Amino acid sequence: MTLSVGDRLPEASFMTMTADGPTKLSTDDVFAGKTVALFAVPGAFTPTCSAKHLPGFVEKASEIKAKGVDTIACVSVNDVFVMDAWGKSQNAGEDVVMLADGNGEFAKAAGLEMDGSGFGMGTRSQRFSMIVKDGVVSELNVEAPGEFKVSSADHILGQL
Repeated sequence: MTLSVGDRLPEASFMTMTADGPTKLSTDDVFAGKTVALFAVPGAFTPTCSAKHLPGFVEKASEIKAKGVDTIACVSVNDVFVMDAWGKSQNAGEDVVMLADGNGEFAKAAGLEMDGSGFGMGTRSQRFSMIVKDGVVSELNVEAPGEFKVSSADHILGQL
């Protein structure tokens, strides 16, 4: 079942890179008591995601946070080392938390997985964005295949 507005996020774990190395975070660690702009991409270093998706959130981070967002997070079905390298290559810094959903647990639990096996990518996450308030989805935008409209930083800004 796909998440809907008003649903609580499913329990899942993510990995992120810290100064102490790879660190496991629960859904509660990321979302409890916070307003989070979360966006998901099918893969780090993929063309549209590297040219438009992540750079848009990095560029608009201060505007998004000025509208009451505590955390901007990017999630992808990649390992923590790939997500860390991608974040560094895109100058995400402290502006965007890079979350690795290495086994696709979150994507599957949210009902937002896709079959990328035709591209040799296996099961991945659909491209989407959401606003999450204290673990509850308040806005959800799922991108149609091949599009880049509703999962952009500009779209999120319009929803805040």
